[in-house]
Amino acid sequence: MSGEKDLQKLLKTMKPEHKQGDYVFCKVDKLENFNLDEVEMFFREKEAITLILREEIAVKMKLNYFVVMSWITLSVHSSLEAVGLTAAFSKALSNHNISCNVVAAFYHDHIFVNKKDVKQAMEILNSFSN
Repeated sequence: MSGEKDLQKLLKTMKPEHKQGDYVFCKVDKLENFNLDEVEMFFREKEAITLILREEIAVKMKLNYFVVMSWITLSVHSSLEAVGLTAAFSKALSNHNISCNVVAAFYHDHIFVNKKDVKQAMEILNSFSN
């Protein structure tokens, strides 16, 4: 199944879930010496490899990070071809001065917001289904 494409249906049924824990973005040059089971996500860019992992793992590995984030998953199975979902929720968050970093995976969209903003972000995201 390729997921939902209808924007209005996606917005009404996105059901945001706050994944407990504190998450950070770090950069490394190589993945060697990393237990990939401790890495939530990684992405290769030409400058470095970005790791998304729990803060306590970054501390244990002595990795630098700049902001502690909360992870929100939109539980609706959105299609990779859906148009407008990211624009709609990022605009709503930006209207409240909340920055979001989005990762679209096969089944769901994952939103990382500053830890201090997670409660308000959840309220805003939940308001789409009202």
